Amino acid sequence: MELSVYKIDGSESGKKVTLDEKVFGVEPNDHAIYLDVLQYLANQRQGTSKTKDRSEVAYSTKKLGRQKGGGGARHGSLKAGIFVGGGNIHGPKPRCYRNKLNKKVKQLARFSALTYKVQANALTLVEPFMMEAPKTKELLGILSALKAGDRKVLVVLPRNVNNIYLSARNLQQVDVISVDEINTYAIMNANHIVMVDGVQDILASRA
Repeated sequence: MELSVYKIDGSESGKKVTLDEKVFGVEPNDHAIYLDVLQYLANQRQGTSKTKDRSEVAYSTKKLGRQKGGGGARHGSLKAGIFVGGGNIHGPKPRCYRNKLNKKVKQLARFSALTYKVQANALTLVEPFMMEAPKTKELLGILSALKAGDRKVLVVLPRNVNNIYLSARNLQQVDVISVDEINTYAIMNANHIVMVDGVQDILASRA
C-alpha cells in the first residue's frame, strides 16, 4: 500500500512511501492481539495489595470463654476473621502478575494492529520535525493540520525527542512514543496514528 507523506502544515510533501507488506499488510490475528494486550496490562500491575491475616493483627489471644457449657461456638482468639478487628480471611497478598509471551506472537500482534490501522485509513505519515521548545499549543496545531487533533492520537517518533514529548504530556488524548517503545496496546488504544517518516523503515527492518 502506498501513502503520501505530509508536512506539519497539513499539505502534501510530494513524497509517497510504499509500506512493507510484512508489517502493514499481514493477515490480522485477533487472538495474538488479545494475548499481547493482556500481557501488557498485566505487566503494569504492581501486585502490592496486602491485607493482614489473623497471625498479623494486633489483638488479644486470650480464650474468650470456657471450652464447654457456654452455649455457643468454641473460640480461642479475637484475631479470628469472624470478629470485628480480626484478621482478613483469604485476602490479597503481594504477588507478581507478569507473564511471558513468545516474541513471534508479540511481533504478529503489533503487525496485526498496524495492519488494522492502515485498513481503517487511521495512519498518517509526516515529515520529520523538531520543536525548539515545549509548546502544547504548537503540537495541537500540527495535529489539527493533519486532521488528527480531535481524536485519541498516537505519535510515533524514530527516537525520543524531549520537546515533543513534553508538549504532549498535558494532553489527555495524545500519546508520544519512540519506535522502540511501540506496543500493541498503544496502537489499539489510539483512534489515529501519526508516524514520522522513517519509522516504517525501522519497523520493516525488524520484521
